[in-house]
Amino acid sequence: QVQLVESGGGLVQAGGSLRLSCAASGSFSSINDMGWYRQAPGNQRELVASSNSGGVTDYADSVKGRFTISRDNAKNTVHLQMNTLKPEDAAVYTCTVGFKRGRSSFRSWGQGTQVTVSS
Repeated sequence: QVQLVESGGGLVQAGGSLRLSCAASGSFSSINDMGWYRQAPGNQRELVASSNSGGVTDYADSVKGRFTISRDNAKNTVHLQMNTLKPEDAAVYTCTVGFKRGRSSFRSWGQGTQVTVSS
């Protein structure tokens, strides 16, 4: 079992910034990918940003140039720096981590943190 603790959500005005963090703890051999999804009411969940074990990152087109994902492998933590936030970025942001335990691969999800952007 791997637990994910998210922090950093909240209310911000359009144009502002927020930094989300997600710390993984528990039993695992290694962490593979770490990332963030988001889901707004009435919308499907979408991948916002991800980082694989080699540090290769991927972003949704809508956030490229504004969001930056980073990971601290020593602390098993992933961050999402969100700049120039727009009202359409408002959603519940959920951290996800792919990890291995022995030869098996698993995925854990956080509880989600609300990001609200006022116009």
